[in-house]
This record gives sequence, structure tokens and C-alpha cells, in this order.
Amino acid sequence: MRKIFNIPVNKVIPGINTIIRAQGIPAGINPDERTLKLAQEAISIFTKLAKPTGIIMELSKEDFNEIYPGEGQNASSTPVEQIYKKSNDLALYAVTIEEEICEKISDQFSIGEYALGLMLDTVASEGTELTAQALEEIYKEHLININRFNGDYGILRFSPGYCGWHISGQKKLFKSLHPEDIGIELNSSFLMQPLKSISGIIISGKKEIFKFDDSFPFCADCATHSCMERIEKIQKQ
Repeated sequence: MRKIFNIPVNKVIPGINTIIRAQGIPAGINPDERTLKLAQEAISIFTKLAKPTGIIMELSKEDFNEIYPGEGQNASSTPVEQIYKKSNDLALYAVTIEEEICEKISDQFSIGEYALGLMLDTVASEGTELTAQALEEIYKEHLININRFNGDYGILRFSPGYCGWHISGQKKLFKSLHPEDIGIELNSSFLMQPLKSISGIIISGKKEIFKFDDSFPFCADCATHSCMERIEKIQKQ
């Protein structure tokens, strides 16, 4: 399967509480009226301008064996490598909310609307992540429909630039997946354009293959350790 999906924007609008928390306001603390209005305005702009789109392509472990080493700069041992080699199904993916929303963010900074620009940037980042989650769910539903996913299985995304998978891995990923078909380009620094884009691998398999300790050397550089939350969620499903 290789397919492009246009995802309804109303499925990837971040909640206002998520946006407020992302601004550094702790849970339980009510934001002031100005902050709340900025968040609401940013969500409104996102809803009008964002065009969530994704592309997904199933591949074999043998195919991913050729892609994962990238430019030879991965960490010597990574959870991605450990997990995908024990997996049942794999799919490359990329998502974007397209360029117009990114241009709108830049416009806010250029006219001195820094607060709205920052808020809109947060909304766009969260919306892009929700778009990736929506594509993951689409792939999960596909696996369910062909009887390759059940209650014993989990599914998880990984991207170049994280978990020891060097960002230069984008080059081979793009060569195989061709995200340019949905308007995503890769520059010489392996960064994507539009900036609000995500790419990587979706891994499906038995829940136990996703368990790992975040004690790899590169884990010390991670600010969120969000993978642990996602893995815990898998185990509880």
C-alpha cells in the first residue's frame, strides 16, 4: 500500500488546554484573558489555513534494512533498530499541514505580532503532531481490516533526528517514499519544507517489543522523554 490521505482539519485541531500548557502555563493555573484570546485566535487561523495531508507506504523489513542506516551516522545501538527487527508490519510516512500556515506564522513576526506568531506556531506544531497521529490511526485501521492487528499488538512512530536515528536518515526515507508528492521537500541540512511536517516509520507488532529503558546515551539529550508516555499507553490498550 502506498496512498495519499487528505485529513479533515477538524480532526487535528489541538485543544485550547494543550496550547495553554505548551506556553509554559502549569496545569491548574488559569491563563489571563489576553492569553486565552490569543490561543483562540491562533486556533481559528489554523482551522482556516491548515491543509493536513499525509502519505504512507508499507514496506518489508528487508526494504527498511536498506533505508534505516541512512548516511551511516546512526547511534551504534538504538531502540528503533531493536524494535523494527522484531516487528510484524512497517510503513514509511510523512505528513504536513502545508505551506500557507507556515507563511502566516512568518507574517506575524514580520509585522511585530510576536505573541500571536508564537501562539500560532505552537498551534501549528501541535496540529502537525495530531496529523501524524491521525495517519497512524489510519494505518492501524488498515491492519485491523486485513487481520494483522489485534489486542496483543501495539503501534508506534519514530522519526529521523530522534532516538539515535540520525536526521540524515531523511535522505533515503525521502528517496523511497517521495513526500514531494504531497508538497514536502528536503533541504541540504535534511530539514523539511514546509517546516510543519513530520516523517518517519510506523512500526506495528507485539506490545512487548516496544518496551525499552530510556537509558541510551542520546536519551540524556531528550527534553521530554515522551516516548515513555507513548509506550506506557500502548501497554494499557
